[in-house]
This record gives sequence, C-alpha cells and structure tokens, in this order.
Amino acid sequence: MPDRYHIHTTVTPGRFHRVGKFGGVDWREDCARCSECVKPLCNYEVHENETNHNRDPLAAVQPLYECKACFSCVQGCTKGLLSLSVNPEYLDMGDEYWKADLIHSTWVQADMGKIPVSGAGYRGPFHGPGFDSIWTDMSEIVRPTRDGIHGREYISTSVDIGPKPMRLVFSADGKMVTPPSHLLEIPLPAILDIPAWPVREIGVALARASAARDLQTMAVLFAEDAVAVPDRDIGSVVPILSGEDIEKRRDLIKKASGMVQLLDGPEVATAAAEIRKLKPRAIVSIRLTLRPNTADRVVELSRQGFKVLHLCADQHGCERTSDGMPGRHIKDALREIHGRLVQEGFRDEVTLITSGGIALAEHMAKAIICGSDLVAVDTALLVSLGCRVCLNAHSLLIDGADRQSPESRHPECPIKSAVSDVPYATRRMVNLMGAWHGQLIEVLGAMGIREVRRLRGEVGRAIFREEIEKEAFGDLERIPLQRVSA
Repeated sequence: MPDRYHIHTTVTPGRFHRVGKFGGVDWREDCARCSECVKPLCNYEVHENETNHNRDPLAAVQPLYECKACFSCVQGCTKGLLSLSVNPEYLDMGDEYWKADLIHSTWVQADMGKIPVSGAGYRGPFHGPGFDSIWTDMSEIVRPTRDGIHGREYISTSVDIGPKPMRLVFSADGKMVTPPSHLLEIPLPAILDIPAWPVREIGVALARASAARDLQTMAVLFAEDAVAVPDRDIGSVVPILSGEDIEKRRDLIKKASGMVQLLDGPEVATAAAEIRKLKPRAIVSIRLTLRPNTADRVVELSRQGFKVLHLCADQHGCERTSDGMPGRHIKDALREIHGRLVQEGFRDEVTLITSGGIALAEHMAKAIICGSDLVAVDTALLVSLGCRVCLNAHSLLIDGADRQSPESRHPECPIKSAVSDVPYATRRMVNLMGAWHGQLIEVLGAMGIREVRRLRGEVGRAIFREEIEKEAFGDLERIPLQRVSA
C-alpha cells in the first residue's frame, strides 16, 4: 500500500487585527476580587490568553477572539458579573455570502491547520441557498474507527487531470494502438486559483506557488506573475496565457507544470496548437467564465478536442449574466453541464475544474457531487491571510479584466502586510488546505466512499432541498383553495 497523503501543518497565528465574535461584559465596579474567580479556570484559557490583545484593560467590553461560548465563566461567576454579547464589528464583516462566521472559521483553520470546533455547537439554519441546500449522505458515520482521521482507513483523495480515452484499442499482436494518455495526478482535489478580484501584490502569487509545491498540487498564475516565481516552485505553476503571450513566454511554458490555461476565445484552437509545438505533452486547459449558456460552449470545446475545462463563477458561486444580475448557483450549472456531457457520451474524457464560491471544505465535496472533478480555491486563500471580504470594496475579475476602478477598493486590507512575508502566507494557505483535507476525508468516510473519484456526479449520495420539497409539497400548489363555511 502506498504512503498515505498527509498535509503537514504548522501552527501559524495570524498577524492581523482579529475581530472577535464575542465581547465579554465585565462589571468590574462590583467585583469582589474573590479567590474563586472563574476567569483563570476557563476551559480554553481564553481570559488568560486574551489579556494581551485587549487594548484597554479597564474597558467594560473586551473582545474575546478565541471564546468558544461555552458559558462556563458566565455560569461560574459567584456574583453574576460576567456576560457575553456579539461584537458589532464582527457583524459588519463580509457580505451576504462570505458571512462573518465563515470568515472567522477560515481564520481559525489557517491558524491551526485543524478542523474547527465550536463549544457552542452549530446554531445556524440547516438549509439555505446554494451549497447550503445540499445535505450529504452520512449513513456510514456510525462505523467504528481505528486510529483517527488519517489512519482509520486508506481513503484516496487523488484526482486525474487530462484527456482520458473512453476505450483502449489493441492490434492483432497485442500492442496498444490507442495513444498513451498524459495525465497529471494530484493528491488533493483542489488547485490554488487567482483571486476573484485583482490583487496587485506579487507576494500573493508567490505564496500560492510555494503552497502548491508543499501541497503537491498546482497554482494558477497570470503569466506576468509566473515569471517572478523561483525555480523551486515553478514546476507547480499553471500559467494563464492568451494567444499573443505564447511567443514571448516560451521559456515559461517549458519550465512550468504540465498544464497551461488559455482564456477562452475564437482563436483558442490556434493558440493550443502553438503550445503543443513548444511542449507536446502539455495539457491545455480552457478557462471559461460561467454563464447561462456555458453548457453549449463546454460541449463545443469537448468536440474540438479540449478535455480540461475550468469553469469560473463569481465570488458568490453564481453565473455571470449580461445584465449584471447573479445567475444560477454553480451547483445547478454543474449538474446541467455534467448531464450534457453524459448525454453526449464523452463525460469520462473531460476534466471539469470549478472555481468561485468555494468557501468551505464541504463545498469542495458538494461541487464534486454535482459533477466537477476538482475545484480551484480563490477567495478563501485571501481570507486565510486576514481579508474580511469587505462589502462593495472589491471588483470582480471577469475575462481577465478589472471591472472596477482601483479607488473603490479597501485601502487597509491586511493582505498587504501579510504577503510581505511569503513563508508566513504560505504556511497559512497550507494550514487551510490541511484542515479542508481532513474534513474531506471525514465526509468520504461518512459516505462509505474510499476514493474521491467515485464521488463525481454521485447525486444519489446527497439530498437536494428543492427536489425533496417538490416531492413532498409539489401537489399543494395545484389544490384549489376552498372557502370553509362556519
């Protein structure tokens, strides 16, 4: 049996100003300073550790950044002087998709590289829009385990990228006639993608390339950023090119990983042919903006021989439409595209990569269930460095172009200081993906699946809220209302 894939994480506390979820209200004027103070007895040593963070030790409200809301201090105070409240600054973080709880959870995972644990449990809704409307199968979760997440059983999270023939053809003397496939195998069904909005800091690109090398996966970089990547990391880089870039980036194409991405356009076939002349075994991936008609374009490109397609949704995981309004969520678009490829008879030949709105480890599994082969992580990497996804402060990157003026962006984003230390930014990205990998193994184990490749398109392993509501209540809308007389 081969060695198990394991991501080596390192505790890396964030160097940015943390916004705590809870504020402790401490009515000190009535404190008896008794010897039985419950603060030092905190189960998580929060009161002791947070003293260093409090700007004003005499302030009535003190943010408790690491508080688990177990309420042991509140219940244990003999005079009832302690209470907890939600920090208003915490509620202002993020937007309607990248909510404060999600951002805070990402920070914790990037700190420790472990699956986050909340002492107060999950208190949110059990369904919502997008990926939150999918429940995964947990029927095997009661099986006895042996020795933890990474050793209880051999669960493969490896995926293949590249064209795969539907059948093998052999000659009469037993020699294989079908040309051999040139596949890239990565042990994690995720690559590190460019940010959803333009980030001009080169340190972000360098950190992604370094993290990709440590994770044994790949990082997607613009060609102008990729040329600055050191030689030790260049083998993990997937450069994004357009037709006019190929001639002047010949050396980059030869040194980079076995895959190159091309922006979709009318001349994409010509550009792909030029790349294959420079690097015959290169895998050419086409980067597509996810739109309502993308399924037709995916089928068209597949017939032209392009077998690796990268579908890019917006940062909320929705299609981009001509009127600027959000389209369908990527889960619905993926199911349509996957179904079309199945109907055309060449689904197994095509590798689908999905990016946009992949904010949690569960989104990785749910995107694969809906038909993706692997995902590309973008905004979550920025959040791991301290980004708060400030509302209306970021532009969108559409077809490689910046759709918002630089003056409208948030001037004080913590990313600027985080990427000045590339090793620090690399460790936090690796920690985040390590936590996600552990959760993916948990999900696969609970489903009884021992290989993530088998999860692709397995909609029977999940429950979709829209489908069960239609099944349960679909006939109610056809029942005419009748007046009931007293």
